[in-house]
Amino acid sequence: MNVVNHPIRRSFVFFLVPDFTMIAFATALDPLRSANRMLGYEAYRWRLASIDGKPVRASNGVECAVNTSLEDERKKMSGPERPNMAVVCSGINVERYQNKSAFAWLREEYNRGVAVGGLCTGAHILAAAGLLSNKRCAIHWENLPGFSEAFPKANVFADLFEIDQNIYTCAGGTAALDMMLKLIGDDFDESLVNRVCEQVLTDRVRSPTDRQRLPLRARLGVQNSKVLTIIELMEANLSEPLSLIEIADHVDLSRRQIERLFRTEMGRSPARYYLEIRLDRARHLLIQSSLPVVEVAVACGFVSASHFSKCYRELYARSPQQERVDRKQLLVA
Repeated sequence: MNVVNHPIRRSFVFFLVPDFTMIAFATALDPLRSANRMLGYEAYRWRLASIDGKPVRASNGVECAVNTSLEDERKKMSGPERPNMAVVCSGINVERYQNKSAFAWLREEYNRGVAVGGLCTGAHILAAAGLLSNKRCAIHWENLPGFSEAFPKANVFADLFEIDQNIYTCAGGTAALDMMLKLIGDDFDESLVNRVCEQVLTDRVRSPTDRQRLPLRARLGVQNSKVLTIIELMEANLSEPLSLIEIADHVDLSRRQIERLFRTEMGRSPARYYLEIRLDRARHLLIQSSLPVVEVAVACGFVSASHFSKCYRELYARSPQQERVDRKQLLVA
């Protein structure tokens, strides 16, 4: 009887960072298991790693055991167990993660021809390791403002996932499923992808450029197309806010018409709404980055730190400085 030896298509190391997002990890890993089951052999192989080989707690509180430490992974680099791909699994509080050993390991893997990936906020760690300069990448929408300010050389997009040569990044959540299905399709064919989709009860592979967030119409409950266009203009121009006259020229309405529309649809003036979305971005930057308050103010279109602080306190009932202090105390607790 002839025994067919099927080749391993890819081997993975999933590197777990404290507070990693479980849903992104699970939806990246399980399509590989399903593909193996559909194929009837082990086309994909994986192991889990942490800094010290000890279990890692996810953001939902579940501890995940691992197979190796980074010291073990370094020993495997030059042997038959070297992976085809090293994937960073992270989540909340990624801005606090500073581990030179992990950064060095990722660079070593990449320089040896190993593909590297990041799930959810993993792009932040890849960028901190110096791997995303002039590279396209994706990160969770909530972390995008802070990431853009911290790593201006990275070409970050609010896409579901990005593949730039040997670098794979996705925005987390179920976007990890889409990225892995794309990878499986590249390795095999659409037939296998469809069979895996049936197993995991999804009807399609979303495009990399599909929206991370709900469309504005659904997110805000607004139907008026002019208002939606104006809000999109505002969100695209936060660091250098447009004047109401400039907005009016873009949408071919008068200032009075825009004021009336916003009062009706949004329950506030356009100026107030614009201010609120700029302050919302500022809050994300304060929480997710170490930028000085004055730089956060400039990044969100404020002419002075004092004006920024006054507006911030009026909306959130605390100063930007207190926002940071409260955040640090929450993280320590």
